[in-house]
Amino acid sequence: MSVNSPGTGRTPGTDATVTNADVIVVGAGPTGLMLAGELSLGGARVVVLERLARPTMQSRGLGFTARTMEEFDQRGLLPRWGGLETMAMGHFGGVQFDYTVLPGAHFGARGVLQWRTEEVLEEWATELGARVLRGWDVTALDDAPAGDRVEVTVATPEGERRLDASYVVGCDGSRSFVRKAAGFDFPGTAASRKMYVADVTGCGLRPRYLGERLPRGMVMVGTLGDGVDRIIVCPHGTPVSDRDQEVSFAEVAEAWESITGEDIRHGSAVWASSFTDAARQASEYRRGRVLLAGDAAHIHLPAGGQGLSTGVQDAVNLGWKLAAVVRGGAPDGLLDSYHAERHPVGRRLLMNTRAQGMVFLGGEASDPLRELFTELIEYEDVKRHLAGVVSHLDIRYDLGVEHPLVGRRIADRRLVGAGGETSTTELLHAGRGVLLDLGDDAAVRGAAAGRLDRVTLATVTPKPADGVDELAGVSAVLVRPDGYVAWAADGTAGLDEALDRWFGAPAAATGT
Repeated sequence: MSVNSPGTGRTPGTDATVTNADVIVVGAGPTGLMLAGELSLGGARVVVLERLARPTMQSRGLGFTARTMEEFDQRGLLPRWGGLETMAMGHFGGVQFDYTVLPGAHFGARGVLQWRTEEVLEEWATELGARVLRGWDVTALDDAPAGDRVEVTVATPEGERRLDASYVVGCDGSRSFVRKAAGFDFPGTAASRKMYVADVTGCGLRPRYLGERLPRGMVMVGTLGDGVDRIIVCPHGTPVSDRDQEVSFAEVAEAWESITGEDIRHGSAVWASSFTDAARQASEYRRGRVLLAGDAAHIHLPAGGQGLSTGVQDAVNLGWKLAAVVRGGAPDGLLDSYHAERHPVGRRLLMNTRAQGMVFLGGEASDPLRELFTELIEYEDVKRHLAGVVSHLDIRYDLGVEHPLVGRRIADRRLVGAGGETSTTELLHAGRGVLLDLGDDAAVRGAAAGRLDRVTLATVTPKPADGVDELAGVSAVLVRPDGYVAWAADGTAGLDEALDRWFGAPAAATGT
């Protein structure tokens, strides 16, 4: 079976690999493609159904956060983008500060076009065995057919098809068909303003990276290269709806002129669209055998470039868990932990983007808030806190364990063992759990026995760290495939329970 490459518009054949999927992913954006790769890495059979016949080559997203860069690195993907530049200086609500005040933080990789991210992720997912079917539009969903399956009806270039799988995941964006068809609630705050985004040429614009606030609105300009500028136009008092819409360049130029007084009609747009400040979140991320991720689960003002990254992180959290479930033998409640962990992250995302909108777009009425915020951000603790919020390095899942490492990401550390030098990041490339035996402890190795098909055991010594050594005082650390610490201690108390909770019983205990 041949797989279409991005931009060809060709649809792969429909052999048994399509109808024998464990998981159907709806939507081939960054979230859906990352999830397809994660599921395939975990041994699940995956089909991605994408409504559009070919990639749009539009790029709403222009990079990713520090934490998302780490997660790409944990799968060995970063080299596929070539050289990536990160920005130390960023902002919160338009107030600029240096994100490197928080160790390991930065404002993210910038200038990475979304179509390129999708291309990289599709290449990786299909190498692992996922199938991406373009021009396949899901028109109906039945989450209660006979047996433990979910059925979808799909309009394809060859006519209507019905497919079924053990699970369906909606990664189909803010207007998600899957979310609506499966009956998910999507409460939140309705849009209060309509804004525009466009990539334009020939307009002769000066950069306004942090935005320029004027009496009638705010405008931003960033240079993308090759004569293309990204503009964002936020007029006050425009009619709104919750839906993003394609718009004409003439409409964008009119809004630009109304704010700035500048006429850019002599230029042209590569593409243009509108967006709003609506903030909504699905009340649950899972209903039985149907799940949501990315914009299908949460929408918000695109402040700080966090949307694409949060969707990718949803996929990394969900992928290994769902793969373990469809393979069989997953611990009870493992899949439920997806909603339990990611819903609070999405809720906090909506909070911080709404706050940024109030500070940045509130007009004269928000001037006192902006002035106070500018004062507060001079404090080092405030800078570290806000850098953690937007970089996503401060995420901590509540795993019910008090140890300071548990629930947090494991930072990249060089490690030395009998087989040579490696790192925490490299050990996660295979998408498996990792048990770091830092004390050469036979009891740690014994606990791992029977789970070596799911967990990589590494008897290693950390190389000295600059600054605070987060591994000091622990003799073993259990890391989940998504790079978050599940257990840590000086000794082995609680290790067996943690292994059971996240990776299931030892093989001998299951009779295999």
